[in-house]
Amino acid sequence: SGGVRVTKDGSIYLCKLTQIYYIESVDKRTYVYTKGDCYETQDRLYELENILGTYYVRISKSMIVNLRKIRNVTADTGARMIAVLLNGEQVIISRSYAKEIKRRLGIQ
Repeated sequence: SGGVRVTKDGSIYLCKLTQIYYIESVDKRTYVYTKGDCYETQDRLYELENILGTYYVRISKSMIVNLRKIRNVTADTGARMIAVLLNGEQVIISRSYAKEIKRRLGIQ
């Protein structure tokens, strides 16, 4: 669908999929993060997973990341990993999702 309906300060926007860095669910609210901005969306993570397409992958129970925005990943304690995004932000890839991320990024 090319985008996700998001809101910020009472205005509604269509956030292009290519702009999304990651989407996080916190206390039953869902936030969409771009390079330098944060929006809220009414959609749930599992609903977004169905529309986002190939480059979006779940990295924890509460987060989906855009693979194209990952600069690099490093190992962390207890089989977790840390993904450094193109804007310098770091997100945690939980253990149960690490294997799939490695596969998708082509790392052993």
